[in-house]
Amino acid sequence: MTTAPASTPTPDALPTGRPRSVATRSLRERIIVGSLALSAGFSILITLGILAVLAWETWEFFRFPDVSIAEFFGGTRWDPNLGAEPHFGIWPLVCGTMLVTVIAASFAIPVGLISAIYLSEYAGPRVRAVLKPTLEILAGIPTVVYGFFALTVLTPILQRANPMIAWVYDALGRSGEPPEFGSLNVTSAGLATGIMILPIVCSLSEDALRAVPRSLRDGALALGGTRFDVSVKVVFPAALSGIIAASLLAVSRAVGETMIVALAAGLMPNLTLDPTAAAQTMTGFMVETFKGDADSFSVEYKSSYAVAAMLFAMTLALTLVGRAILRRFREEYD
Repeated sequence: MTTAPASTPTPDALPTGRPRSVATRSLRERIIVGSLALSAGFSILITLGILAVLAWETWEFFRFPDVSIAEFFGGTRWDPNLGAEPHFGIWPLVCGTMLVTVIAASFAIPVGLISAIYLSEYAGPRVRAVLKPTLEILAGIPTVVYGFFALTVLTPILQRANPMIAWVYDALGRSGEPPEFGSLNVTSAGLATGIMILPIVCSLSEDALRAVPRSLRDGALALGGTRFDVSVKVVFPAALSGIIAASLLAVSRAVGETMIVALAAGLMPNLTLDPTAAAQTMTGFMVETFKGDADSFSVEYKSSYAVAAMLFAMTLALTLVGRAILRRFREEYD
Protein backbone atom coordinates (compact mmCIF):
# COMPACT_ATOMS: atom_id res chain seq x y z
CA MET A 1 0.00 0.00 0.00
CA THR A 2 1.54 3.27 -1.06
CA THR A 3 0.84 6.81 0.13
CA ALA A 4 0.49 9.59 -2.37
CA PRO A 5 2.85 12.49 -1.68
CA ALA A 6 1.28 15.67 -0.46
CA SER A 7 0.98 18.23 -3.13
CA THR A 8 2.83 21.51 -2.66
CA PRO A 9 0.47 24.48 -2.76
CA THR A 10 1.08 26.94 -5.49
CA PRO A 11 1.71 30.60 -4.66
CA ASP A 12 -1.77 31.46 -5.89
CA ALA A 13 -3.27 29.00 -3.41
CA LEU A 14 -1.43 30.41 -0.35
CA PRO A 15 -3.67 32.29 2.07
CA THR A 16 -3.23 36.01 1.93
CA GLY A 17 -3.81 38.45 4.77
CA ARG A 18 -5.81 41.60 4.72
CA PRO A 19 -4.02 44.24 2.64
CA ARG A 20 -2.67 47.05 4.84
CA SER A 21 -2.80 50.60 3.71
CA VAL A 22 0.54 52.42 3.79
CA ALA A 23 -1.24 55.65 4.69
CA THR A 24 -3.05 54.00 7.63
CA ARG A 25 0.16 52.50 8.97
CA SER A 26 1.96 55.82 8.64
CA LEU A 27 -0.88 57.63 10.44
CA ARG A 28 -0.82 55.08 13.24
CA GLU A 29 2.91 55.49 13.71
CA ARG A 30 2.58 59.26 13.73
CA ILE A 31 -0.11 59.03 16.41
CA ILE A 32 2.11 56.79 18.55
CA VAL A 33 5.13 59.08 18.16
CA GLY A 34 2.96 62.11 18.90
CA SER A 35 1.58 60.48 22.05
CA LEU A 36 5.08 59.70 23.30
CA ALA A 37 6.21 63.26 22.55
CA LEU A 38 3.18 64.68 24.40
CA SER A 39 3.95 62.51 27.42
CA ALA A 40 7.55 63.70 27.48
CA GLY A 41 6.49 67.29 26.96
CA PHE A 42 3.89 67.02 29.72
CA SER A 43 6.54 66.04 32.25
CA ILE A 44 8.68 68.97 31.12
CA LEU A 45 5.74 71.34 31.45
CA ILE A 46 5.06 70.10 34.98
CA THR A 47 8.69 70.74 35.93
CA LEU A 48 8.60 74.21 34.39
CA GLY A 49 5.35 74.94 36.20
CA ILE A 50 6.87 73.95 39.54
CA LEU A 51 9.90 76.13 38.85
CA ALA A 52 7.67 79.06 37.89
CA VAL A 53 5.60 78.79 41.07
CA LEU A 54 8.71 78.51 43.26
CA ALA A 55 10.38 81.45 41.53
CA TRP A 56 7.32 83.71 41.76
CA GLU A 57 6.49 82.90 45.38
CA THR A 58 10.13 83.24 46.39
CA TRP A 59 10.25 86.64 44.71
CA GLU A 60 7.12 87.62 46.65
CA PHE A 61 8.82 86.51 49.86
CA PHE A 62 11.90 88.66 49.30
CA ARG A 63 9.69 91.70 48.59
CA PHE A 64 8.59 91.87 52.24
CA PRO A 65 10.32 94.66 54.18
CA ASP A 66 11.31 92.28 57.00
CA VAL A 67 13.27 90.02 54.63
CA SER A 68 16.74 90.54 53.20
CA ILE A 69 18.76 88.31 50.93
CA ALA A 70 21.86 88.84 53.09
CA GLU A 71 20.09 87.56 56.20
CA PHE A 72 18.48 84.67 54.34
CA PHE A 73 21.79 83.28 53.09
CA GLY A 74 23.98 84.50 55.93
CA GLY A 75 21.80 84.48 59.03
CA THR A 76 21.99 81.81 61.72
CA ARG A 77 18.51 82.23 63.21
CA TRP A 78 15.21 81.11 61.70
CA ASP A 79 12.23 82.46 63.57
CA PRO A 80 9.42 83.64 61.25
CA ASN A 81 6.54 83.12 63.66
CA LEU A 82 7.67 84.04 67.17
CA GLY A 83 8.51 87.42 68.59
CA ALA A 84 8.02 90.92 67.31
CA GLU A 85 11.15 90.80 65.17
CA PRO A 86 11.19 87.86 62.71
CA HIS A 87 14.43 86.28 61.57
CA PHE A 88 14.93 84.44 58.30
CA GLY A 89 18.39 82.87 58.38
CA ILE A 90 18.13 79.61 56.43
CA TRP A 91 21.15 77.84 57.92
CA PRO A 92 19.45 76.25 60.99
CA LEU A 93 17.03 74.47 58.63
CA VAL A 94 19.84 73.50 56.24
CA CYS A 95 21.90 72.21 59.17
CA GLY A 96 19.05 70.03 60.44
CA THR A 97 18.42 68.67 56.95
CA MET A 98 22.06 67.84 56.30
CA LEU A 99 22.52 66.29 59.76
CA VAL A 100 19.62 63.90 59.18
CA THR A 101 20.91 63.16 55.66
CA VAL A 102 24.46 62.41 56.86
CA ILE A 103 23.17 60.02 59.54
CA ALA A 104 20.89 58.30 57.03
CA ALA A 105 23.65 57.97 54.43
CA SER A 106 26.17 56.76 57.03
CA PHE A 107 23.82 53.88 57.81
CA ALA A 108 22.26 53.10 54.43
CA ILE A 109 25.28 53.29 52.09
CA PRO A 110 27.63 50.85 53.92
CA VAL A 111 24.85 48.41 54.78
CA GLY A 112 23.38 48.65 51.31
CA LEU A 113 26.73 48.09 49.58
CA ILE A 114 27.59 45.10 51.76
CA SER A 115 24.15 43.62 51.07
CA ALA A 116 24.53 44.27 47.34
CA ILE A 117 27.96 42.60 47.20
CA TYR A 118 26.60 39.58 49.06
CA LEU A 119 23.57 39.28 46.78
CA SER A 120 25.64 39.72 43.64
CA GLU A 121 28.75 37.68 44.41
CA TYR A 122 27.98 35.19 47.18
CA ALA A 123 24.26 34.45 47.48
CA GLY A 124 22.82 31.55 45.56
CA PRO A 125 19.82 31.88 43.24
CA ARG A 126 17.36 30.70 45.88
CA VAL A 127 18.73 33.00 48.57
CA ARG A 128 18.75 35.94 46.17
CA ALA A 129 15.19 35.22 45.09
CA VAL A 130 14.08 35.51 48.72
CA LEU A 131 16.33 38.26 50.11
CA LYS A 132 16.09 40.84 47.34
CA PRO A 133 12.25 41.02 47.17
CA THR A 134 12.14 41.03 50.97
CA LEU A 135 14.55 43.94 51.11
CA GLU A 136 12.65 45.82 48.42
CA ILE A 137 9.47 45.57 50.48
CA LEU A 138 10.98 48.28 52.69
CA ALA A 139 10.60 50.71 49.79
CA GLY A 140 6.83 50.18 49.79
CA ILE A 141 6.26 51.00 53.45
CA PRO A 142 4.64 54.45 53.94
CA THR A 143 7.03 57.01 55.36
CA VAL A 144 4.62 57.90 58.15
CA VAL A 145 5.08 54.34 59.42
CA TYR A 146 8.83 54.93 59.52
CA GLY A 147 8.17 58.09 61.50
CA PHE A 148 6.15 56.24 64.14
CA PHE A 149 8.79 53.50 64.14
CA ALA A 150 11.43 56.13 64.93
CA LEU A 151 9.32 57.53 67.78
CA THR A 152 8.23 54.27 69.37
CA VAL A 153 11.21 51.97 68.71
CA LEU A 154 14.40 53.80 67.78
CA THR A 155 14.09 56.71 70.22
CA PRO A 156 13.59 54.49 73.32
CA ILE A 157 16.58 52.38 72.25
CA LEU A 158 18.73 55.50 71.89
CA GLN A 159 17.55 56.85 75.25
CA ARG A 160 18.91 53.74 76.93
CA ALA A 161 22.36 54.93 75.88
CA ASN A 162 22.05 58.17 77.91
CA PRO A 163 23.71 56.70 81.05
CA MET A 164 26.62 55.47 78.91
CA ILE A 165 26.99 58.92 77.34
CA ALA A 166 27.04 60.50 80.80
CA TRP A 167 29.70 58.00 81.96
CA VAL A 168 31.91 58.75 78.96
CA TYR A 169 31.36 62.46 79.52
CA ASP A 170 32.54 62.16 83.13
CA ALA A 171 35.44 59.90 82.19
CA LEU A 172 36.73 62.53 79.80
CA GLY A 173 36.54 65.15 82.53
CA ARG A 174 34.12 67.35 80.64
CA SER A 175 32.23 70.00 82.57
CA GLY A 176 28.58 70.80 82.12
CA GLU A 177 25.58 68.66 81.39
CA PRO A 178 26.20 65.69 79.08
CA PRO A 179 24.09 65.46 75.92
CA GLU A 180 21.05 63.21 76.12
CA PHE A 181 18.67 61.76 73.57
CA GLY A 182 15.26 63.35 74.04
CA SER A 183 11.89 62.27 72.74
CA LEU A 184 12.74 64.14 69.51
CA ASN A 185 16.23 63.91 68.05
CA VAL A 186 17.88 63.86 64.65
CA THR A 187 19.57 60.49 65.19
CA SER A 188 16.34 58.49 65.34
CA ALA A 189 14.99 60.40 62.33
CA GLY A 190 18.25 59.81 60.45
CA LEU A 191 18.29 56.08 61.20
CA ALA A 192 14.65 55.69 60.13
CA THR A 193 15.40 57.60 56.94
CA GLY A 194 18.44 55.36 56.39
CA ILE A 195 16.24 52.26 56.68
CA MET A 196 13.86 53.81 54.16
CA ILE A 197 16.56 54.51 51.54
CA LEU A 198 18.37 51.21 52.14
CA PRO A 199 16.50 49.38 49.32
CA ILE A 200 17.52 52.10 46.84
CA VAL A 201 21.21 51.66 47.61
CA CYS A 202 21.07 47.86 47.76
CA SER A 203 18.91 47.19 44.70
CA LEU A 204 20.57 49.65 42.32
CA SER A 205 24.07 48.76 43.49
CA GLU A 206 23.34 45.06 43.07
CA ASP A 207 22.14 45.70 39.53
CA ALA A 208 25.33 47.63 38.79
CA LEU A 209 27.49 44.83 40.19
CA ARG A 210 25.70 42.13 38.22
CA ALA A 211 26.11 44.19 35.04
CA VAL A 212 29.90 43.73 35.23
CA PRO A 213 30.90 41.15 32.57
CA ARG A 214 31.55 37.62 33.76
CA SER A 215 34.84 37.61 31.87
CA LEU A 216 36.37 40.04 34.37
CA ARG A 217 35.50 37.73 37.24
CA ASP A 218 36.81 34.66 35.44
CA GLY A 219 40.05 36.41 34.52
CA ALA A 220 40.68 37.51 38.10
CA LEU A 221 39.93 34.04 39.43
CA ALA A 222 42.24 32.51 36.82
CA LEU A 223 45.07 34.76 38.06
CA GLY A 224 44.70 33.32 41.55
CA GLY A 225 42.42 35.87 43.20
CA THR A 226 39.94 34.84 45.87
CA ARG A 227 36.26 35.60 45.65
CA PHE A 228 36.74 38.45 48.10
CA ASP A 229 39.59 39.88 46.02
CA VAL A 230 37.48 39.65 42.89
CA SER A 231 34.51 41.32 44.58
CA VAL A 232 36.46 44.19 46.14
CA LYS A 233 39.30 44.78 43.67
CA VAL A 234 37.67 43.95 40.33
CA VAL A 235 33.87 43.99 40.40
CA PHE A 236 33.43 46.92 42.79
CA PRO A 237 35.70 49.33 40.86
CA ALA A 238 34.11 48.27 37.57
CA ALA A 239 30.62 49.08 38.92
CA LEU A 240 31.70 52.25 40.72
CA SER A 241 29.72 54.63 38.52
CA GLY A 242 26.47 52.77 39.11
CA ILE A 243 27.16 52.52 42.84
CA ILE A 244 27.82 56.25 43.09
CA ALA A 245 24.64 56.98 41.15
CA ALA A 246 22.64 54.76 43.51
CA SER A 247 24.17 56.45 46.55
CA LEU A 248 23.47 59.95 45.27
CA LEU A 249 19.90 59.00 44.39
CA ALA A 250 19.42 57.69 47.93
CA VAL A 251 20.93 60.86 49.41
CA SER A 252 18.60 63.02 47.29
CA ARG A 253 15.68 60.96 48.57
CA ALA A 254 16.84 61.49 52.14
CA VAL A 255 17.19 65.25 51.66
CA GLY A 256 13.57 65.51 50.52
CA GLU A 257 12.08 63.20 53.15
CA THR A 258 9.14 64.80 54.97
CA MET A 259 7.03 62.66 57.28
CA ILE A 260 9.84 60.95 59.17
CA VAL A 261 11.60 64.19 60.07
CA ALA A 262 8.31 65.97 60.80
CA LEU A 263 7.43 63.32 63.37
CA ALA A 264 10.80 62.40 64.88
CA ALA A 265 13.41 65.12 64.30
CA GLY A 266 11.94 68.14 66.07
CA LEU A 267 9.84 71.26 65.63
CA MET A 268 12.30 74.06 66.41
CA PRO A 269 15.13 75.19 64.09
CA ASN A 270 18.46 74.53 65.73
CA LEU A 271 21.90 75.35 64.38
CA THR A 272 23.78 72.42 65.87
CA LEU A 273 25.89 69.41 64.97
CA ASP A 274 24.83 67.47 68.07
CA PRO A 275 23.16 64.21 66.92
CA THR A 276 21.35 63.88 70.25
CA ALA A 277 19.57 67.23 69.89
CA ALA A 278 16.27 68.00 68.24
CA ALA A 279 16.31 70.06 65.06
CA GLN A 280 13.85 71.05 62.37
CA THR A 281 14.53 70.28 58.75
CA MET A 282 13.50 72.21 55.67
CA THR A 283 10.70 69.81 54.80
CA GLY A 284 9.59 69.69 58.43
CA PHE A 285 9.20 73.46 58.48
CA MET A 286 7.13 73.39 55.29
CA VAL A 287 4.81 70.78 56.80
CA GLU A 288 4.34 72.85 59.93
CA THR A 289 3.65 75.98 57.89
CA PHE A 290 1.13 74.48 55.49
CA LYS A 291 -0.84 72.68 58.19
CA GLY A 292 -0.92 75.75 60.48
CA ASP A 293 -3.06 78.87 60.56
CA ALA A 294 -0.68 81.17 58.67
CA ASP A 295 -2.33 83.51 56.19
CA SER A 296 -1.56 82.56 52.60
CA PHE A 297 -0.38 86.13 51.94
CA SER A 298 1.76 86.45 55.08
CA VAL A 299 5.53 86.42 55.23
CA GLU A 300 5.42 83.19 57.26
CA TYR A 301 3.53 81.41 54.50
CA LYS A 302 5.70 82.81 51.70
CA SER A 303 8.86 81.79 53.54
CA SER A 304 7.98 78.13 52.96
CA TYR A 305 8.33 78.69 49.21
CA ALA A 306 11.78 80.22 49.70
CA VAL A 307 12.76 77.17 51.74
CA ALA A 308 11.36 74.91 49.01
CA ALA A 309 13.39 76.77 46.39
CA MET A 310 16.53 76.28 48.48
CA LEU A 311 15.72 72.58 48.82
CA PHE A 312 15.21 72.30 45.06
CA ALA A 313 18.58 73.96 44.48
CA MET A 314 20.26 71.45 46.82
CA THR A 315 18.75 68.42 45.10
CA LEU A 316 19.56 69.89 41.68
CA ALA A 317 23.19 70.34 42.77
CA LEU A 318 23.30 66.71 43.89
CA THR A 319 21.92 65.64 40.51
CA LEU A 320 24.50 67.66 38.60
CA VAL A 321 27.30 66.29 40.76
CA GLY A 322 26.02 62.78 40.13
CA ARG A 323 26.00 63.31 36.37
CA ALA A 324 29.56 64.65 36.48
CA ILE A 325 30.72 61.67 38.52
CA LEU A 326 28.99 59.27 36.14
CA ARG A 327 30.77 60.81 33.17
CA ARG A 328 34.07 60.62 35.03
CA PHE A 329 33.88 57.00 36.18
CA ARG A 330 31.62 55.46 33.53
CA GLU A 331 33.02 52.28 31.96
CA GLU A 332 31.64 50.41 28.95
CA TYR A 333 32.29 46.80 28.05
CA ASP A 334 31.72 44.86 24.88
